[in-house]
Amino acid sequence: MTRLQYLLPQHWLSKLMFRFARIENTWLKNTFTHWFVKTYQVDLSEAKREHVEDYKHFNDFFTRSLKPSARVIDKSQIICPVDGAVSQVGKINASQIVQAKNRLYNVEQLLGNDIRSSEFTEGFFTTIYLSPKDYHRIHMPYDGTLLSMSYIPGDLFSVNQQTTENIDNLFARNERVVCYFETEFGLCAFVLVGAIFVGSMQTVWHGQINPPYKKQVQHFDYQGQAITLKKGEELGRFNMGSTIVMLMPNQDNQFTLQAGEVVKMGQSLLA
Repeated sequence: MTRLQYLLPQHWLSKLMFRFARIENTWLKNTFTHWFVKTYQVDLSEAKREHVEDYKHFNDFFTRSLKPSARVIDKSQIICPVDGAVSQVGKINASQIVQAKNRLYNVEQLLGNDIRSSEFTEGFFTTIYLSPKDYHRIHMPYDGTLLSMSYIPGDLFSVNQQTTENIDNLFARNERVVCYFETEFGLCAFVLVGAIFVGSMQTVWHGQINPPYKKQVQHFDYQGQAITLKKGEELGRFNMGSTIVMLMPNQDNQFTLQAGEVVKMGQSLLA
């Protein structure tokens, strides 16, 4: 299956899914969404709208909001920004990050060789995978002021465990959006990684970033605009699921997580 992904028209399939997910035909939308809920065992009791019929189209369902009581924002300085499973967690050593067992990749490549990548030669990180059943809105893990954002074009390989273990530099070759925040910990980088059928990402300050899929890196400078987000506020969303990577500067308060651990948005990431 991994080898097949090299042959698939990844962007074309993702465009097709983007359009399909916005079809408003009632029968088609309801039939597919009911199948999805059953297949992936989605817990709709947490959603503000508990019935499939209440959603305009599949993407409206997929990016559903939750009841305020469904997630509690911990008082910790850093919280989990998403629901998902921890793919990897640990230290950044000489700009190297663990992707999977016996597979490392480079921070500079992940960040598109941005000048700010030199801030993360050391530090700590976590990679969290969002499965199809998960809540797909992304929230701020800390208080932060937005400095800049970069859209980095690339492939759209799957980001599931099998692909992560078999394709080198996966997160540094897939299409992604990198957000830089000034925080009480220093400069932090927050990376949204696209994937096949998941090539649509958006943020609260920009709106939909892709599609269209561009061929050049794009930079957006927000310094001086005073865009400040509080811990727990919505940062953006995946229109279909994917992966986030959090890069933190070299601090003592490292993440208390383990690979494979299931996490929920709002829980503390610190001891």
